[in-house]
Amino acid sequence: MQTRRILLASGAAAITGGAGLLNGVAAFAAKPHHAARHGGKAAPVAETQTPIADSTPAMTPIGPVDTVARWACITDFDSGQVLLEKAADEHMPPSSLTKMMTAYVVFGMLNAGRLKLDQTLPVSEKAWRMQGSKMFVPLGESVPVQDLIQGMLIQSGNDACIVLAEGISGSEEQFVAVMNDTAAKLGMSNSHFMNTTGWPAEGHYMSARDVCTIATHLIRDFPQYYHFFSETSFAFNKINQGNRNVLVDKGLADGLKTGHTDAGGFGLCASSKRDGRRVVMGINGMASTNIRAHEGERLLGWAFANFELAVIARKGQVLDQAPVWMGQDATVPVVASRDVTFLLPHGWQSRVHISVDYLSPVAAPVTVGQSLGQLTVTLPTSQTAVVPAAVVPGVAAPAAPAPQATVITVPVEAGSAVAKLGFGGRIAAHLGMKRH
Repeated sequence: MQTRRILLASGAAAITGGAGLLNGVAAFAAKPHHAARHGGKAAPVAETQTPIADSTPAMTPIGPVDTVARWACITDFDSGQVLLEKAADEHMPPSSLTKMMTAYVVFGMLNAGRLKLDQTLPVSEKAWRMQGSKMFVPLGESVPVQDLIQGMLIQSGNDACIVLAEGISGSEEQFVAVMNDTAAKLGMSNSHFMNTTGWPAEGHYMSARDVCTIATHLIRDFPQYYHFFSETSFAFNKINQGNRNVLVDKGLADGLKTGHTDAGGFGLCASSKRDGRRVVMGINGMASTNIRAHEGERLLGWAFANFELAVIARKGQVLDQAPVWMGQDATVPVVASRDVTFLLPHGWQSRVHISVDYLSPVAAPVTVGQSLGQLTVTLPTSQTAVVPAAVVPGVAAPAAPAPQATVITVPVEAGSAVAKLGFGGRIAAHLGMKRH
């Protein structure tokens, strides 16, 4: 018995047209060999620090990219691949980006039937007196939940957040406890909330990566409510206010939220879907609304222009014919167990290495869907993606970290059945013979 490795490297010609890197590529057997395996959080930023233009570039798979955002993260929605990051794990003042977390908890209550869109919630004096951006809820009256959601997400109403929190949990403090518990369950390890609005408070922070995480969960977990983020205006109490997200207003994004505080600067979380691909972006620490809008549009455009969707294999696609030991059929098809796709920087097709490893021959009987081995896709990271540290006179510069390869492994399985042993196989089984 040996490990059979089928190497399919450099599928540059096959990637165009979405045919898959494996289509039309000649496979060959190599000597017995097992597939190779390749394989910090920054310090928190004080919330009182004034944001300034930061010339440090963001890191991407294709090298450094300049951005005036102080904190940034861009991810691919389907694969979760990080396309760009800059201080993405630092604690930053999130301002009204906080309201995405508030909305996630509210949507969860709606989904569980504990809240209804046409249900009304009372307006307390605390909510009525809340400063900052407002939807202008009337003191002592009750407001429908749907109006409160629109006021929170379109008008960025701090008062709407308080009404929702008090109506659901009894107090804002109890609602915030649910927010923190939910954030931990979603893996938002660099987020902690002190309120529902993003009002500046010690100990209230998020990271740019966590902003992308909550945005991704909002889109994936509650698609039935995602439309609230894309509405361009909302009128309440005879006051009409437009969506503060300029990218939504221009039709460049279908959500999610903006924010601003003196400590955190101007921030934006946006998501857009183009040509079947969705990108999620969280940026913060910019100096004005105009810069925020321009930088958001530029970085979204960069994310779509510099990457393409690589279809490596489709579920059920035949990758090889595996020899069968003592079976009625001589071979059984080896197929991918699921679709294998990921984003690839333009021009990197020749750097992709693909292999299929399985034990050969496969012993009969073989059933459909039986696990046989794995498909391995390896994509080296750009050598230019590491920015050297500043050199201090008289001190040796630290060695640059070795670039890590991106490795994806997917099980491969039998595509059809070899249900019975052949005549020779039955004799061998009777004699206790084993495959070698």
